[in-house]
Amino acid sequence: MPGSNFTRHFTATGFVVHGDSTLLHWHKKVQEWLPPGGHIDDNEDPVQTTLREIKEETGFDAEIVPTQSQVIIGNLEQVTAPHSIMIENVFDKKHGEHQHIDHIYFTRLLTEPTTSTSDLVAHNEHPDTNAGWLWASLSDLENEESFLTPNGDLRTPPEDVIKLGSAAIRHVSSIQ
Repeated sequence: MPGSNFTRHFTATGFVVHGDSTLLHWHKKVQEWLPPGGHIDDNEDPVQTTLREIKEETGFDAEIVPTQSQVIIGNLEQVTAPHSIMIENVFDKKHGEHQHIDHIYFTRLLTEPTTSTSDLVAHNEHPDTNAGWLWASLSDLENEESFLTPNGDLRTPPEDVIKLGSAAIRHVSSIQ
């Protein structure tokens, strides 16, 4: 990244866990397997963004699974802390070279999915997502499996998705 003159955007991402798997999609702009997420809108906190993006991109309702305990504070509202915050270098035609300060959350579905991953394609009209949804299992991630992209190529998810997706599955599964 260039000196201090670049732009940073706040974003939020949710690893959606169901059973021993997490939901990933092929991101058209980034050309990577990623969990649902997006930019934090005005007057939104990162938790609201995470849940909104999951709903918009997948049609699923989810809930945040906290990864740390909160101190009880009665005089102020708290926002659940993310599992981690990542700084990601991004380039796109609209914003050029910039960074995302990405709040990473672990989530679980509120109801059993009645939608298959192939049906998610029809639901999703997000401009950055191409027709490619899959449930990546803990075994898939640990073995760094490659998945078939909508373009017909085999691609392994990036390191952060493998490690955070695995951690999300282990954490959510341990408290269900």
